[in-house]
Amino acid sequence: MSAIRFEEVFLKFPGASHPAVNGCTCEVEAGELVVILGPSGCGKTTLLKMVNRLYEPTSGTIYLDGTDIRKMKVTKLRQQIGYVIQQSGLFPHMTVAENIAVVPKLLGWSRTQYQPRIDELLTLIELPPQDYRNRYPSQLSGGQQQRVGLARALAGDPKVMLMDEPFGAIDAITRETLQNEILRLQRQLKKTILFVSHDVEEALRLADKIMILQKGQIVQFDTPFNILTRPANAFVHELVGADDMVRQLSLLRVETAMIDVPQNHQPRSEHTIARHDNLRQALSLLLRTGAQKLTVLDGGNAVGVLTLEHIRDSASMGAGV
Repeated sequence: MSAIRFEEVFLKFPGASHPAVNGCTCEVEAGELVVILGPSGCGKTTLLKMVNRLYEPTSGTIYLDGTDIRKMKVTKLRQQIGYVIQQSGLFPHMTVAENIAVVPKLLGWSRTQYQPRIDELLTLIELPPQDYRNRYPSQLSGGQQQRVGLARALAGDPKVMLMDEPFGAIDAITRETLQNEILRLQRQLKKTILFVSHDVEEALRLADKIMILQKGQIVQFDTPFNILTRPANAFVHELVGADDMVRQLSLLRVETAMIDVPQNHQPRSEHTIARHDNLRQALSLLLRTGAQKLTVLDGGNAVGVLTLEHIRDSASMGAGV
């Protein structure tokens, strides 16, 4: 069962000449990180905010684990959904620990339940509890504030995370660090995440799938690799810079192009690469070693095979490789 399903969802604001969201239908599977991508004003944030009912659709239905969200109490719905915004949204008069404890307290957790959870989450986001528990948001850098905002959103162990351009106001170096943090956390936690971004490189780095919006409509919903190699139309082609494939290879994970292998079949080539490494690293290794194929590893297990042909043929790169 899909975690989130949009079924012919429309939203037209009063007085607007066109719908902000115009007939969106798609399914987000449990454990997927889906980036909603598109230019300003295309409906990205509006669609996101309908999932936790900050906006109500004019028509259509949104399902969470098969249940129409309009049939759920808003408070009950939002308790199942973590929400991270561009500015961390931390309460300035509360310490880091108090900020993280907000949702568990609302859920009725006892002090003996939420205090260890605070330490667990600070450790998870690599802010040592002994150093950061009692600091106030004003004593943190922008990147640290965003990490605490992420920890707060995770505190109640929500099924779904909504992230609205969470790194948009962060400098480029910190932004890349936080993107790596999201990938690391997602490998551990496997949350269902909807992540709004206008940054193509961010989308390609993070997403299991990308939902591209244009004027409130979904024009393509697919893996980053397929969107780059088979853009649905000229708008998508231009948006993602599909012509610049060599640069884009550094943003795509090996797992997006590998051929899966069954668990009981463990072929090994001499050369290996991790599934979360990028295709540019894979291409470099193949060309440098002259290997016919790479065995793709997840931990110590072989999960796939990658060849030069997989990269070349799928990307339609021909002699450009």
